Amino acid sequence: MKIALLGYGKMGKVIERIALERGHEIVLKIDKDDRDYDIKGADVAIDFSVPSAAYSNLKKCIENGVPVVCGTTGWLDKYDDIVRFCQEKNGGLIYASNFSIGVNLFFKLNEYLAKLMNGIQGYDVYMEEIHHTQKLDAPSGTAITLAEQIIKNSNKTGWNIEVPVEEEIYIDVKRENEVPGTHTVTYKSNEDIISIQHKAQSREGFALGAVLSAEWLKGKKGVYSIQDVLNIEM
Repeated sequence: MKIALLGYGKMGKVIERIALERGHEIVLKIDKDDRDYDIKGADVAIDFSVPSAAYSNLKKCIENGVPVVCGTTGWLDKYDDIVRFCQEKNGGLIYASNFSIGVNLFFKLNEYLAKLMNGIQGYDVYMEEIHHTQKLDAPSGTAITLAEQIIKNSNKTGWNIEVPVEEEIYIDVKRENEVPGTHTVTYKSNEDIISIQHKAQSREGFALGAVLSAEWLKGKKGVYSIQDVLNIEM
């Protein structure tokens, strides 16, 4: 399979190595600031660029009939536009806030726990997310996904990263050197504390999930999620 890498930072390099190990060919490597490139020679593209580049990268892929896997976060105010554009052009797209297999199992666990806790009196929920200092968006896309799952299954009305507010989920955002990603969801009462946590040990899991998604998406039309790839019902 011929893969175009849109974004060639630390994640892009790990994706390249895993793709080559799985017998694929990298036909294009684009830096975050490059907008003038030809995508047509690729069977599929993988975008781990920056929020300011993701939208135009996805549009270019879809316009040229190249299915695209996107793991860039921080641009989701334009997500609905991309979905409509993909459907109009009969393109192929997978977006995920996190491509790690373990994280997507964690999403399933988070959703189930939120349903269990809904209606139980005396508990409040808050979150913590820790990432490396180079991460551009805060909170992480993964943290937002976790929060949205809880909001859907509780009386919380939103989330914030500024100060704890009773009707919202407080997300404590931390940036530390060389932390691939740690997410913790905690329910606290006066009597006890319930916590679930996912801690990434490297970028390998994210990269492998992205390559598996690219393999799955090749030749397909439509808008999909990582749950479709992993066959996990959410």
